[in-house]
Amino acid sequence: MLTSKISKISKVIICGAKGVGKTAILEQLIYGNVTIESEIHSTIEDTYVASVDTGKGSRDTLRIFDTSGLQGNGQLPRHYLSYPDAFILVYDPSDPSSLDMLGGIKSDIDKFKDKKEVFVIVIANMRSRQTRSNGSSPVNSSHLQQQMLLSNDVIESNLTRANNWCARERIKHYTVNAMERASLYEPFVQLASRLYPPQTKGSFPQLRQLTQKTSKVDNS
Repeated sequence: MLTSKISKISKVIICGAKGVGKTAILEQLIYGNVTIESEIHSTIEDTYVASVDTGKGSRDTLRIFDTSGLQGNGQLPRHYLSYPDAFILVYDPSDPSSLDMLGGIKSDIDKFKDKKEVFVIVIANMRSRQTRSNGSSPVNSSHLQQQMLLSNDVIESNLTRANNWCARERIKHYTVNAMERASLYEPFVQLASRLYPPQTKGSFPQLRQLTQKTSKVDNS
């Protein structure tokens, strides 16, 4: 009788506030076809399958469920909380409210994870944003520079807050740009490596040696 090895497919939920770039991250990671001009529609629910090379000689499979973006005090639906093996929490560092939302999501994950080990990572999506100057006057240009400096201060402040929170929660924090595919590899490779740890030799070598000796005696 022919038998085939059934490989595990890890289930991953990607979630966060509306408009933080969850779908853009997945589309770029898997297909590499996202540009600043790409039109990405709001997601209701979708599924992606990623084959990840973690350097172990084989590729590991992640089934990633893309969820609808949350708004205001919205919570991740409870049916998403019990079955995944891992969660990817995404925020926009230029939007403090999208970071604040992750604390509630993480609390719900801890509450409903049903005593199993669930991996969680946090991704800051530094999305590229074009600023168009329509022949603006020096006064407008100066105002634009002030806005950019203020935005940079907000981003740095939120990245610092996120790093401190992730350190307290003991979860990994990654900074990516959905427009740059190479920046997306590390968090997904590291996540796959944790979900598919390398196979180790038996923990009881003495028992294995005893079994081998017994087998030799039986065959003599």
